[in-house]
Amino acid sequence: MKTESLEKRIKTVKESLPPNTLLVAAAKTRTSDEVKAAIASGITAIGYNYVQEAEVMRQALKEWETREAPHKVQWHLIGHLQRNKAKKAVELFDMIETIDSLRIAEAVNNRCASINKVMPVLIEVNSGRESNKTGVSHDEVIPLVGQVAELPNIKILGLMTMGPRFGNPEETRPYFRLTKKLFDQLATEKASRAEMRYLSMGMSNSYRQAIEEGANIVRIGTRLFADRNEN
Repeated sequence: MKTESLEKRIKTVKESLPPNTLLVAAAKTRTSDEVKAAIASGITAIGYNYVQEAEVMRQALKEWETREAPHKVQWHLIGHLQRNKAKKAVELFDMIETIDSLRIAEAVNNRCASINKVMPVLIEVNSGRESNKTGVSHDEVIPLVGQVAELPNIKILGLMTMGPRFGNPEETRPYFRLTKKLFDQLATEKASRAEMRYLSMGMSNSYRQAIEEGANIVRIGTRLFADRNEN
């Protein structure tokens, strides 16, 4: 893949986004050269599904980030976090988008406390109630937000959902709307220490619908990097 093609893809996607929408480049399986090229083309947030893969990439880009990167980059965890990976995740990421249990949140909070860090997080909603997907069911979101918001080294900044995958992206709208409804309800309730600032929804095939339904973070891989199965 030529860098010019990547630059063009990024430019096209960025121009299609409303102001104040954060584009997270989902970089699963991408090479360090591709990630560097994406950052050089204006990407300011990189997302990884797996802690181990992010660790390898952060190490590969460590010197480049320090000396040559054109701007500071945020690193987001956009995949499920296992409890035994919490320590490393806290060290690697600037935001964890996939908190889905008090147990996981407590593990993150404890590690953050030991290094004097406050971790921005999103609560992941299993909007489709899919048994094979992570995330908390919609009727458990508000209670979980109340519990996690009390942890001193975590800052809830919003919600995230994957939503079921369909061939027709229009079919994702009900799931995005459900998550937006929860987002708005939480914003009104103003749970202690929780701030509904970000709504992360939509991927390469559905980000336009997600934005129309209220998303201000989109996680896009295929449309930026290459034409293959959705990240």
